[in-house]
Amino acid sequence: MDTTVVDVPERGRFEIRDGDHVVGLASYHVDAGVMTLPHTEVDPGVGGRGIGTALVAGVLNAARERGLHVLPYCSFVRHYIQQHPETVDLVAEEDRPHFGLQTADR
Repeated sequence: MDTTVVDVPERGRFEIRDGDHVVGLASYHVDAGVMTLPHTEVDPGVGGRGIGTALVAGVLNAARERGLHVLPYCSFVRHYIQQHPETVDLVAEEDRPHFGLQTADR
């Protein structure tokens, strides 16, 4: 499986594609320098192959490249950030307690 993460702003989502086939998506909204991430989903037929992880990594990389903070309302995104502490800085320090994320000084 050769996947790519693509921003589809007119649909308010990132898609992860295997060739031309969409196998997952992450919805988002950007306002005032903040990317809100309410939902991700992956085609159950490709579950367990790291597709969701690759999708979230791509979304967070895009947020970093654009200089955006993120609000990880999606539990899968939140879990990814917990498992990859190098990404916690993408969540503004004052927002971290709301999402159960540790601040940098703890």
